[in-house]
Amino acid sequence: MNAEAIQPDYVTLYRRAFAEFGAQALWNFRFFDSPSPEDALVVARALRIEGDLVARRLAEQIEQACHAAV
Repeated sequence: MNAEAIQPDYVTLYRRAFAEFGAQALWNFRFFDSPSPEDALVVARALRIEGDLVARRLAEQIEQACHAAV
């Protein structure tokens, strides 16, 4: 198995962020069907600032996936 098969891509993590933390930390952000890595990084920053510890962990995963996609 390669690393891409194991790690979720940033789009999947972006959608998970809105599903799990939309009302808590992302209430003022617009959801995009096809987000760019930059869009996902903005969401990750908001999760770090507004979210709890679980949200911060998801933010780290989003950041790692975005950097891997570049």
